[in-house]
Amino acid sequence: MTEKPPAPPLHAVDVHSYAQPHLVAAKHVELDLTVDFDKKILSGWAELIVSRPDPSEPLIVDTRDLAIHKVEAATGEKGERTPVKFTLGPADKILGAPLTIDLPSGADRARIHYTTSPGASALQWLDPAQTAGKKRPFLFTQSQAIHARSWIPLQDSPGVRTTYRARIRTPKDLIALMSARRDFRLGNPKEEPTGDYTFRMPHRIPSYLIALAVGDLGYHHFGHRTGVWAEPAELDRASKEFDDTEKMIQAAEKLYGPYAWLKYELLVLPPSFPFGGMENPLLTFVTPTVIAGDKSLVSLVAHELAHSWSGNLVTNATWRDFWLNEGFTVYVERRIQEAVYGEPRARMEAVLGRRELEEELKKLPPADQILHLDLKGRDPDDGVTSVAYEKGALFLLALEQAFGRERFDQFLLRYFNTFRFQSITTADFRAFLDKNLLSTDPAAAAKVPVEEWVTQPGIPASAPQPTCELFTPVEEAAKNWGAKVPETKSWNTHQWLHFLRAFPQDLGRAKMESLDRAFHFTKSSNSEIISQWLLMAVRNQYEPAYPKLEEFLTSVGRRKFLRPLYEELVKTPAGKARAEAIYAKARPGYHPISAGSIDLIVGRK
Repeated sequence: MTEKPPAPPLHAVDVHSYAQPHLVAAKHVELDLTVDFDKKILSGWAELIVSRPDPSEPLIVDTRDLAIHKVEAATGEKGERTPVKFTLGPADKILGAPLTIDLPSGADRARIHYTTSPGASALQWLDPAQTAGKKRPFLFTQSQAIHARSWIPLQDSPGVRTTYRARIRTPKDLIALMSARRDFRLGNPKEEPTGDYTFRMPHRIPSYLIALAVGDLGYHHFGHRTGVWAEPAELDRASKEFDDTEKMIQAAEKLYGPYAWLKYELLVLPPSFPFGGMENPLLTFVTPTVIAGDKSLVSLVAHELAHSWSGNLVTNATWRDFWLNEGFTVYVERRIQEAVYGEPRARMEAVLGRRELEEELKKLPPADQILHLDLKGRDPDDGVTSVAYEKGALFLLALEQAFGRERFDQFLLRYFNTFRFQSITTADFRAFLDKNLLSTDPAAAAKVPVEEWVTQPGIPASAPQPTCELFTPVEEAAKNWGAKVPETKSWNTHQWLHFLRAFPQDLGRAKMESLDRAFHFTKSSNSEIISQWLLMAVRNQYEPAYPKLEEFLTSVGRRKFLRPLYEELVKTPAGKARAEAIYAKARPGYHPISAGSIDLIVGRK
């Protein structure tokens, strides 16, 4: 009788997955999918190759709104596939439904034939009118946090890492891209789309990093390992905005070791993409809202690139450990920014980041202000707050300041090398921190209250307080507005944001009018500036900005911008009516992730 493997430590249990990888674990995924834009579905099969520490246990995978047609099992690559019994359990609102597969003795693979739902939470199907080119449809996925299960039946936990291969069939005039090495070369004008594409990811990655996009796309390469994909109408702007990408990679490599993923390419998605970026390996997804024309918003590229080390290389094992991905990444992002654009740029972003954290903490309950967040019974998307990002980065900055940058850089390099291609928990990190940094210098360690940082709400009193002298004249300009016209020709986006945020919330219509008259904020094409201005317009009932507000909310799907504006609108009866009217027009163009968030804000059921 085979002894059952012990259950994983309690701190490593993923409450957001039905899978039991300590009993049967996927180690490779094969995909064969056809993209149907008319029906808005993917159809085909996924084959999971597994290891079976306990051969008597069934394979359990995560699904959400998938139609499972049949399941076949086999032993070995050339083994005959035979139908096997499977059970699709009841669906949970957050987790979806478990698919339990009875594997015969010795079988090491299960092929699941299925079809996705038109409303799959990971998929957004865009009609031609919703794209830049207006001629062809577009599809993209967003698998993080637990949306991969809505388009692939798999063990959808960041603690389970697999390699994968895929074959994607599309309409012949469209190009498919994935977060993997592609077995074709495009970018040459003489080469035409084929409608049949294959991909392979040789490194073990978590399921949330499996990504797919299909559309009318062009390519511009920056160097032998960097380039950008975009719709042809956006390609020229994108290539100019992101041409410092190779410099960023080189800066990161000097700090944290060689880039491990062969290539680094960007894909500019339509504006309905719900996030700023998504760090899918080899193919970072980015929102077009960061194309400002002056590279002022490319910190987002530095952020997604930083994930190549913190997140993709070393990954949070569960979603309550999310800060291990994002806190580290914000810290690394600013180090990259400093190396490429200078220390003042990085310091400005750190100041803005701390201020955003302080503002968000005012709205969050104490339980949601800690790094090691308890998300049991909740959607892991609830953990996507500035706590994971900015508080996590402040914690690392505190360690850097206590131990010195040189020693902390050595520690981070050892950290990335030690846990390379692994998923770890907060407990794993703390053990590594104690052994490799804190214990080496008790006097320095005493300056950083680690327990308070990780498990207590708020910001420790000893936390760093970033400053930047370039913000001093900005603060003076806001303080003296109306009495003195400031000199603003040299201001960048970060200074303008600091300027706007320096005003009180109840600014009043007269000052709003004078600011708009002087700087034409309502006509701004910079997404960060216009979103901040529109927030101020809603708070102060500045009606001249309302047409721009509707235009912005119906053309941009980035959740970072949408949520604050809708939250501010619904605070008054008139604002709530406006929000509902705008949302009725905008919702069909939002990704399901953004729509789900705004549904809750406006009270839509």
